[in-house]
Amino acid sequence: MWTIQPPEGKRRVASEGTWAGVSQSLASRKRPAGRWGAVSSPALPLHPSSLLAPLCPLLAMAPGEKIKAKIKKNLPVRGPQAPTIKELMRWYCLNTNTHGCRRIVVSRGRLRRLLWILFTLTAVALIFWQCALLVASFYTVSVSIKVHFQKLDFPAVTICNINPYKYSVVRDLLADLEQETRVALKTLYGFPENTSRKRREAESWSSAWEGTRPKFLRLVPLMVFSQDETSQARDFLTGRKRKFSGRIIHKASDAMHVHASKEVVGFQLCSNDTSHCTLYTFSSGVNAIQEWYKLHYMNIMAQVPLEKKINMSYSAEELLVTCLFDGVSCDARNFTLFHHPMYGNCYTFNNRENETILSTSMGGSEYGLQVILYINEEEYNPFLVSSTGAKVIVHRQDEYPFIEDVGTEIETAMATSIGMHLTESFKLSEPYSQCTEDGSDVPISNIYNAAYSLQICLHSCFQTKMVEKCGCAQYSQPLPPAANYCNYQQHPNWMYCYYELHQAFVREELGCQSVCREACSFKEWTLTTSLAQWPSVVSEKWLLPVLTWDQGQQIKKKLNKTDLAKLLIFYKDLNQRSIMESPANSIEMLLSNFGGQLGLWMSCSVVCVIEIIEVFFIDSLSIITRRQWQKAKEWWARRHAPPSPQGQDNPGLDIDDDLPTFTSALRLPPAPGTQVPGTPPPRYNTLRLERAFSDQLTDTQEPAES
Repeated sequence: MWTIQPPEGKRRVASEGTWAGVSQSLASRKRPAGRWGAVSSPALPLHPSSLLAPLCPLLAMAPGEKIKAKIKKNLPVRGPQAPTIKELMRWYCLNTNTHGCRRIVVSRGRLRRLLWILFTLTAVALIFWQCALLVASFYTVSVSIKVHFQKLDFPAVTICNINPYKYSVVRDLLADLEQETRVALKTLYGFPENTSRKRREAESWSSAWEGTRPKFLRLVPLMVFSQDETSQARDFLTGRKRKFSGRIIHKASDAMHVHASKEVVGFQLCSNDTSHCTLYTFSSGVNAIQEWYKLHYMNIMAQVPLEKKINMSYSAEELLVTCLFDGVSCDARNFTLFHHPMYGNCYTFNNRENETILSTSMGGSEYGLQVILYINEEEYNPFLVSSTGAKVIVHRQDEYPFIEDVGTEIETAMATSIGMHLTESFKLSEPYSQCTEDGSDVPISNIYNAAYSLQICLHSCFQTKMVEKCGCAQYSQPLPPAANYCNYQQHPNWMYCYYELHQAFVREELGCQSVCREACSFKEWTLTTSLAQWPSVVSEKWLLPVLTWDQGQQIKKKLNKTDLAKLLIFYKDLNQRSIMESPANSIEMLLSNFGGQLGLWMSCSVVCVIEIIEVFFIDSLSIITRRQWQKAKEWWARRHAPPSPQGQDNPGLDIDDDLPTFTSALRLPPAPGTQVPGTPPPRYNTLRLERAFSDQLTDTQEPAES
């Protein structure tokens, strides 16, 4: 039931039947076409609910729901439920504990607000800058050096003769190689005859090879060419000049100035198909001959069994004449055999295979290792080595002795004193450095039976690449699993492959230098070497006969001082230095520094940081997501909405939010630009059903009283 007040002041109650008559009267008027379509069906009776429901959605709501909707619309929405990011930021600035953000909102005047914006942004930039510095300093380390005075373990000492094998034993294996080497020297330099240079050049080069069939010079030909004319080279074998179009690699160091000679000696290496050849030249003929001899020497010795090579080298009883450690006598039983491919039998004192590791409690030469070595210069190979003496290296018990890399040479007829200082280093691993603890995280297989080190990784990487590229292993390094040493019979071009691979390794093209990493902990002995003539002229008269008598069973000749060398290895003092790295900052210090920076520049705490993360990331993202979802729903509704008939909009059909009254229902304003048929205002007496509607609807008729 709707209540309508007429102008006369009399209030009447309109029943549903009354509204039916009003609806029929409104429907009988022809209205212009609008967005609700053309309404021109006088014969169709309209129900009040069917007339008002399409015009305003609010009419379908209950009065309580409508009031709640209007209140919700008028009241400001704050917090995470804000409809826009601007309102969210305003709410945050008014409620946050960071005073700078609040002053931006509550300040009066644009200048103050601009200044507070500038101050706040500057403080935020300083916070980020300081925090970045703190994070960067977190990965730095502080180094501390500690000096200990205590009893020290004596290191392992490996001693090798420079000459690997006795010349009298290996002469038969190297006879052909030595013959070709001597002939090549005679052809080039006129050895052993003392002839003039013009006479040597006049002689036929091929005459030197009469009656012989050289095989080593055919495999790796020695060549001589002039630096002024590098396109032609003279072959040692034929003595003829021939054109050369391959690469020329000079083996002299670029960092050192070498006097340029007119003629350069080198050797040529070619691949399998002989289409790619390289000429390796040297600044001196001595270096060229020795390198050429060494290549063939490794090829020959690679085919000799290990047991035979051990028998051809020096025994511990032959190498060690006397031994004394910490004032106590020692002998060959205190040394362990270690066979090196290029140095033969080497012997290690105080090795890990011993039951206990020896130590010393005093410093000085009297409390170290003292040995006298028998060098036996007569058994030296004249083309393989050009110096006389021995090599010694100090290392850990579980470390591989790289004699060829870091060994110290000992002279004959000299007493070599080596004083040691022990330094132990401990480095931090990731994220502070790229060092490795035990090499398990390095993708290179350790082919040495020793603890991990950078040298072991580099040599293992090269040997592995050698097996992959060339099909065989290089002779001077240990064998990888299921691999064989290179030789001419099975691998004819291994020398060319080896030199090409070695050049790539030096240029860091194999990737070994980038993969191998330094060990995090290692021991290093700093050596100080001093020399003295030994034995003296006065003492050698009695010293040499006594040593000869002591070694009568092993050495069946009179000893000469040029065959002997004395070695003393000792700690100069018992000061052990420990270099240790520790983190410059801990997690606790980093967090406290963060809190100090936040409190200094923004008067902020950890709770404020969490609040910033919630507002600026979570709530802002939810607002954006909600807005996009609403746009998607509107787009979907427009796409699937039924097409409406085209017509002209009539603003008179716009319904107010308030509930319709009788006046608003009948007095509709005309649309602009559209002529609405004039209708005189209705008379209130027309609302009487018996006068306005002669034919009353059946559903509005009252039943007759009986």
